[in-house]
Amino acid sequence: TLTKLNLSTYRIKYAGTQCLGDALRYNTTITTLNLDYNRIRYVGIRRLRDILRYNTTLTTLNLEVNQIGHPGARRLGDGLRHNTTLTTLNLRSNQIGDIGAQSLSEALQYNTGLTTLNLHYNKIGNVGAQSLGEALQYNTTLTKLELCSNSIGDVGAQSLGDALQHNTTLTTLDFMWDQIGHMGAKHLADGLRHNTTLTTLNLRFTKIEDVEAQSLSEALQYNTALITLGLWKNQIGHVGAKHLADGLRHNTTLTTLLFYDNQIGHVGAKHLGDALLQNTTLTTLELGQNEIGNVGAKFLADALQHNTTLITLNLRVNRIGDVGAQSFADALQHNTTLTTLNLSQNGIGDVGAQCLGNALKYNTVTLILSLSIPHLYLHFFT
Repeated sequence: TLTKLNLSTYRIKYAGTQCLGDALRYNTTITTLNLDYNRIRYVGIRRLRDILRYNTTLTTLNLEVNQIGHPGARRLGDGLRHNTTLTTLNLRSNQIGDIGAQSLSEALQYNTGLTTLNLHYNKIGNVGAQSLGEALQYNTTLTKLELCSNSIGDVGAQSLGDALQHNTTLTTLDFMWDQIGHMGAKHLADGLRHNTTLTTLNLRFTKIEDVEAQSLSEALQYNTALITLGLWKNQIGHVGAKHLADGLRHNTTLTTLLFYDNQIGHVGAKHLGDALLQNTTLTTLELGQNEIGNVGAKFLADALQHNTTLITLNLRVNRIGDVGAQSFADALQHNTTLTTLNLSQNGIGDVGAQCLGNALKYNTVTLILSLSIPHLYLHFFT
């Protein structure tokens, strides 16, 4: 029995959607329909709207890159108001804008089935984000909302942050590449203080600086649900690292902190190292490309001698050199919980490699190195 129908890149236009609409309107077996990278546009969405109104088995619909615009989003919204079975809708790169986001938001206040909504790359601004925030205060089923690479600023982030104080079902919220600003981050942090369900928050590439990091840190001291916090490629320095370290000392649920490519330096590494001495829940720490040097490496290595929960530590591209490698070699002779240590592209030579090799006689960690050949990763197992 056919349950998945993949029509990706078939150049389907209006006539094709007419045929699909007729075939799927009362179909009782197909659960997944993939129509990404076609040419459906808003005219063809009318037939898909009818599918959503009458079909009772379709659970996943992928319409990525179909140029449906805000008229198409409005028609989909009409279909979603009456649909109770669709759980996943992908509208990535469809230029729906604020008007389209408003239409979908209105539907979310009535829809009781959708759990995942992907709105990446849709030119949604603050107005659209405000509408989504209002919808989240009433919606009780959506668990994942992806808003990567839109035009959401601090006003839109404020609305979504306010929604977090009331919403009890959303578990994943993605703001990557959005410019949420200082006030936006503050409102998101305020929402996190009271929220008890969000487990993953992605704030990569959002130009967060030390002040915003402080707001998030204060939220971490109260939040008891967040598990993963993504802060890759922001502008957080050692001051912001200190604030986050303070949050980690009190937080008891965060397991993954993704902190790649910020500017914490060796001082920030010291603050995070001190936090690792007290934190008992963090299992993954990503600190690649943070200019911590051999001094910062020693602070973190010293912390590893006492920490009993961290499993994965990524320190690639940090210029720790042979001296830093020696520090981690010493730590590995005492630490018994770390399973993966990434020290690639750190200028480690023969001396540092030998120290690490000796440490592996006593430790079962997977060590990732790039020695004389760039991008060549060697895995050592004892």
